[in-house]
Amino acid sequence: MDNYQFAVKDLTKFYNGKKVLDIPYLIIKKGTVHGVMGPNGSGKTTLLSILSLLTKPTSGRVYFDGLEIDSHGNNEFRLRREMAMVLQNPFLLNTTVEKNVAYGLRIRGLSKREQKQKVVECLDLVGLAGFEKRRAHELSGGEAQRVAIARGIAVTPKVLFLDEPTANVDKTHIDVLENIIKELNRRYRTTVIFTTHDLNQAYRVADEIVVLSEGKIKEILTTQVFRLKAEG
Repeated sequence: MDNYQFAVKDLTKFYNGKKVLDIPYLIIKKGTVHGVMGPNGSGKTTLLSILSLLTKPTSGRVYFDGLEIDSHGNNEFRLRREMAMVLQNPFLLNTTVEKNVAYGLRIRGLSKREQKQKVVECLDLVGLAGFEKRRAHELSGGEAQRVAIARGIAVTPKVLFLDEPTANVDKTHIDVLENIIKELNRRYRTTVIFTTHDLNQAYRVADEIVVLSEGKIKEILTTQVFRLKAEG
């Protein structure tokens, strides 16, 4: 499993007696961008929550970096530090952009100089250089999403999870966010897993697309072939 970020085997999740996820096998390679696609109720957010350790599966095994995630939670804290999650409606602290992005760095004990350097680097990556002193409540929806992504990548996670990252932003910010996802994957080789309703977006951004329907994998699409055709 040296090249695998996640491996899933016989994964199920029940809510109130109803099976909402049933995945016999799934592999996500390191350093790739994966789109998880499906309509509401298809199980994509549940899968994201399980992989990010926010929700426990009912049964099955999940491996991260070749290590099985302990069902008793004994290694969850350490593994969570290797991941970052950006929600569809991200929560920002009622303070400056700089303090929001530096939040995880402060918790990890980095010096103020290191925090400042990393904040500048991450804001530059998301196209918000110079926004350090702006207040969170002054940001547009797209800008807030970009600040949340900057905060996520500031802690240098191995995996960045994005739940419907462009659902509440305008067309201009959609293009920007898609480019940010591709750039951070290219620059840091961060594994990115995002959910979406938009097949065209998944083709534009992801290396592979996991299509879910009623909690089951309907198909897995590799987008490289389609990109080569489009460029040809």
